[in-house]
Amino acid sequence: MNKLRWGLIGAGDIVRKRIVPALQELDNCELVAVSRGRAELAEAFAGEFGIERWYADWREMLSDDGVDAVYIASPVYFHAEHTIAAAEARKHVLCEKPMAMNVEECDEMIAACAANNVKLGIAYYR
Repeated sequence: MNKLRWGLIGAGDIVRKRIVPALQELDNCELVAVSRGRAELAEAFAGEFGIERWYADWREMLSDDGVDAVYIASPVYFHAEHTIAAAEARKHVLCEKPMAMNVEECDEMIAACAANNVKLGIAYYR
């Protein structure tokens, strides 16, 4: 069975407590990459959870052909930018709530995912 290979954009408390354990428990998923703005924090997070690759720049992770989907856990004001870029890189997206800052950004995110034939989901982990 092919596994869906995930990358993380952002690695805060919710990702640490909820998202990483969930992805690592699923038989059809593999957590392969993490990006975080500070290189030393990205590297430490990757080491803590046995994640193969880490990036200080999320754009580099989106160019990684070994990543099929991304979980976006960045501050909400980045959600639209990250989602649209991920869609353009042909990565499926699961974005934390709230989806974006306004309806226009939401519409742009939906359109980008549809145009690039990737799935878009909004995570409400509770």
